[in-house]
Amino acid sequence: MAVYEGARRRAPLPLGLDGLTREGRGARTRGDAAAERTPKRQGRAAVGRRPARSAKKRPRPSSVGIALSAIVLVFSAAFLSLSQSVRVAATGYDIVRLVSEHDRLDAIRQDLQSDVERLRSEPAIRKEALDGGLGQLGAPLLVPAR
Repeated sequence: MAVYEGARRRAPLPLGLDGLTREGRGARTRGDAAAERTPKRQGRAAVGRRPARSAKKRPRPSSVGIALSAIVLVFSAAFLSLSQSVRVAATGYDIVRLVSEHDRLDAIRQDLQSDVERLRSEPAIRKEALDGGLGQLGAPLLVPAR
């Protein structure tokens, strides 16, 4: 079996999604198995090449952690949307309540305005005075000046 010696490792997936691939789960690929079986060359062919980099493996977040963080992110966005919807609905109810209270106060104002207009006339004033216990005024009393 022939192995291409200039092959490079595939770039890692973002957000630690390498754990979802076959290589990330510990399965060996064909290239890894063939590289272990072939003896390493030493001599003139190895002189011109760069030294192999040591593979430092950083711990990647597990797929469970990524899934949980995605769920938390989605639920927090849904909660913010729900709180905004509740706030809009409560504001709508407040507007309806305030409009009905305004209409009620406007009706009371109109009723009081009509009472004032009615009581402003002379016959209404005379009737209210008589009902209040006041009597008819007599003839005016003239006082001579000294």
